[in-house]
Amino acid sequence: MPKRKDLHRVLVIGSGPIVIGQAAEFDYSGTQACQSLKEEGLEVILINSNPATIMTDAQMADRIYLEPLTPEFVERVIARERPQGLLPTLGGQVGLNLARELATAGVLDRYGVELLGTSLAAIQKAEDRGEFKALMKAIGEPVPESTIVTTVGAALTFAEKTGYPLIVRPAYTLGGTGGGIARDDAELIEVVSRGLKLSPIGQCLIERSVAGWKEIEFEVIRDGAGTVITVCSMENVDPVGVHTGDSIVVAPTQTLTDREYQMLRSAALRIITALGIEGGCNIQFALHPRSREYVVIEVNPRVSRSSALASKATGYPIAKVAAKIAIGLRLDEIRNPVTGTTWAAFEPAVDYCVVKIPRFPFDKFTGASRTLGTQMKATGEVMAIDRTFPAALMKAIRSLEVGRDSLEHPRIQALDDGELRRLLVEPNDERIFAVAEALRRGWGWERVSALTGIDKYFVRGVEAIVAMEKELAAAGPRGLDRGLLTRAKRLGFPDSAIGRLTGLPAREVRRLRRRLGIRPVYKMVDTCAAEFAATTPYYYSTYEGENEAQSPPGQKAIVLGAGPIRIGQGIEFDYSAVHAAYALRDEGVQSIIINNNPETVSTDFNTSDRLYFEPLTLEDVLNVVEQEGGPWEPGEGPPGILGVVCQVGGQTAINLAEPLHREGVPVLGTPVAEMDRAEDRKKFDQLLGELGIPRPPGAAAVTVDEAVRAAGSIGYPVLVRPSYVLGGRAMEIVYNEEELRAYMAQAVEVSEHRPVLV
Repeated sequence: MPKRKDLHRVLVIGSGPIVIGQAAEFDYSGTQACQSLKEEGLEVILINSNPATIMTDAQMADRIYLEPLTPEFVERVIARERPQGLLPTLGGQVGLNLARELATAGVLDRYGVELLGTSLAAIQKAEDRGEFKALMKAIGEPVPESTIVTTVGAALTFAEKTGYPLIVRPAYTLGGTGGGIARDDAELIEVVSRGLKLSPIGQCLIERSVAGWKEIEFEVIRDGAGTVITVCSMENVDPVGVHTGDSIVVAPTQTLTDREYQMLRSAALRIITALGIEGGCNIQFALHPRSREYVVIEVNPRVSRSSALASKATGYPIAKVAAKIAIGLRLDEIRNPVTGTTWAAFEPAVDYCVVKIPRFPFDKFTGASRTLGTQMKATGEVMAIDRTFPAALMKAIRSLEVGRDSLEHPRIQALDDGELRRLLVEPNDERIFAVAEALRRGWGWERVSALTGIDKYFVRGVEAIVAMEKELAAAGPRGLDRGLLTRAKRLGFPDSAIGRLTGLPAREVRRLRRRLGIRPVYKMVDTCAAEFAATTPYYYSTYEGENEAQSPPGQKAIVLGAGPIRIGQGIEFDYSAVHAAYALRDEGVQSIIINNNPETVSTDFNTSDRLYFEPLTLEDVLNVVEQEGGPWEPGEGPPGILGVVCQVGGQTAINLAEPLHREGVPVLGTPVAEMDRAEDRKKFDQLLGELGIPRPPGAAAVTVDEAVRAAGSIGYPVLVRPSYVLGGRAMEIVYNEEELRAYMAQAVEVSEHRPVLV
């Protein structure tokens, strides 16, 4: 069916500010939706309250209202603009809750506004725990034994009948907000009281825990004619009990038999059909690890963080397609913009492995509990692509920007066996490092799998990495030959880790690689595993034979993205990177983006001329520079590019400016020496002195003893601030020498070789 003729003006609801559980993925989906609707000739009205978004750029919609996302303000916009339709499913939980409130209050009926895409009835069936449970039973889909409660007393009555542990899931909340696992009456009272308070309808689902089962997700999409496809299957490395937003996730699923995969895929298609959803939908299952028993955990009847991951993992633009479905188009009428020749009704094919690792805020909140559960704690995530799970995992680890380039972690290595065992049993953000350390100590993959509940396939993948560590260490600098170096690179080892294990500087490892001709090639993400030609160059690196990346001649420049969202570095830097890419295009310069955040507009298929989904490390950026600009000798600079833009990607990109400059790569914009004067605490303090600008008395220190002497001359308490850090990271007030010595150990880890200002 062609698009509807009765629609001329559509109101799109954004998602508001970034909160845990709702980050840049909704800016990405909202931007795609606005572009998609404008392509079809519709007038687009947008309401959102977050100015640090691409979605709120003047060219994205015909009119933009920067207003609070509340029913009264949305009603004012509706009264003024009189749209025929409202699209709420691309603004996350905020959009869904607003649509429900507007419909319940009679606002939509009063102004003749139709809810586009998924109907209100379908949203309620998926979001209302009671209605969802009844529907699943009606279509024969298993759900955990559960009850719906509106009081704490009802929850305790259910617990008496079923026993513990129990999972509490509040209705209409985001990222598991207010939920949790209760192991006794006291925990149940606490979690249910909080959940009822945070649920907009005062309702919680209390269900039998299936903690320890595999958690499997399917991203599915359906049109108004009932055509439905699966876009992507995803598997959580952590078993059920850890929120999927806090778990390492792998796409496509790796450990299912074909029978298990087809069983869950068929269930996903039945569920989205029964709900009547028109657009994208995320369905989560728990699968017993030793049988084919499964249960449906929940359904998100909207675009979600998992949708953004599935889109970037496959190249399939879910939000763009969902927006077109909302205005009446069918999947077989929507062209796949990645290939330009196939249709959106084709299920994507994936011939690589994708690993997502969440980014947590514990570097800022050092005293917070690192234990993970059903309530989300991650602020962002990174995604890595390679040919195997170990290689993609290693890429993702170094993309996180937590000071680790591999699965070696000094703090984890210092634990005794009892502490290490606790770290394996109780899920937390550093458990993957504990898995590697246990394998180094010879605990065996069977024991590690049993302690963690992590499938043996993933543990064996980590075991392969640990075995390579030992092989490199045994080889030493003289034993690092072509064969060993090639195998290490194919497992995802960076030059820095190879150098550390063999006793060579990272730069020497890079020279050896280049001399031996061991260079990465770049493969294309094209939605179809190369069955059809793709028109959108979207690449990842691997160490194989054929290079699929095409680097056309002409002026070109590389823009460094900002990596994962964290406290102090949000989507404002993605906004800047996107506009840098747009500005280069406007000047006739090919724009090339390097980034690893699947939630962002900068990693969308049509933002730049070419996209490299890679870690933002010196080695990985230099590899892209060489791919685009050709090889170069030190001091010359790559001949084929104008340079690299480091100023718009936040602290992540700024920290790469000086290392790139040392390698002879032109850094565009502010000279590197001036960036260093601004970022280096000692040099900046000297600059203020030269300019006669008053500042508190202080001194720069690189060693602990220098810091102690400086503090002694100034007098306690003192404020200590490291260089080249983000949002005040590791900035503290210390009151005595003991605190200062402890602080300096942490500051050196955060900002090695850079002065700390006391």
